[in-house]
Amino acid sequence: MVTDSRALSFNSAADLYAANRPSYPTVLFDAVEELAGRPLSGARVADVGAGTGIATALLRERGADVLAVEPGDGMAARLRQALPDVPVVRGDGNALPLAGSSCDLVTYAQSWHWTDTERSVPEALRVLRPGGALALWWNTTPPDVPWITAQQERVARHCGSRPHGARPDDSRAIALAGLSGLRVERRRMRWSRSVPLDTHLANVTSSSTFLVLDRSVTRRFIDEERPILRGLFPDGMVEETYVVDLLVTTKPRDA
Repeated sequence: MVTDSRALSFNSAADLYAANRPSYPTVLFDAVEELAGRPLSGARVADVGAGTGIATALLRERGADVLAVEPGDGMAARLRQALPDVPVVRGDGNALPLAGSSCDLVTYAQSWHWTDTERSVPEALRVLRPGGALALWWNTTPPDVPWITAQQERVARHCGSRPHGARPDDSRAIALAGLSGLRVERRRMRWSRSVPLDTHLANVTSSSTFLVLDRSVTRRFIDEERPILRGLFPDGMVEETYVVDLLVTTKPRDA
């Protein structure tokens, strides 16, 4: 997690990430509570790969006692600035710097794919209390919105690869179930936000796919993409549509 050049690329773009990345809908946290079998209020939560604290802040708003785990210097600094009263521990999901059976919930918002799951699954189960839950989620792009599909194809042509987590991925649930030996529950929740065109472009180019490229390559994509979007959204407001893909597994109470 901490040595992948794409993962480390976020450290140089923490402010861009915090300002332009989408948040998560309220129904996501309702589903986390339902599948975990307990309220977030009063729960001891480790938010791993917390980044700039987008999910961390929402978990805290639901009343959780949140500890953020973040490997990157730039992201951790931005998180501390935004949430000065939230403890931040430097580390990653492959070797959590947390005591065994210390958390009711371990969450990965948009970050599980950076881990080595053969290490991160047992680590999460070690840190969870009996009956505790591991919750993973991603904002993914729906395949039934033509302009989004077309944009993803332009990104692929320009960069040579798709951004991580662009589409729902069934292999994640299969891998988690196989490695944990536990039942995995899944929810998919559709939501949207309306943002200025420049915010949308900043969001797209804040992915690691772009961050590892030379800035001139990213600028060229923005220059080519802006007139296309203006034609689609003449009022300058882009309607971004997402499907949150949520996976939850629970540690047995007798473990």
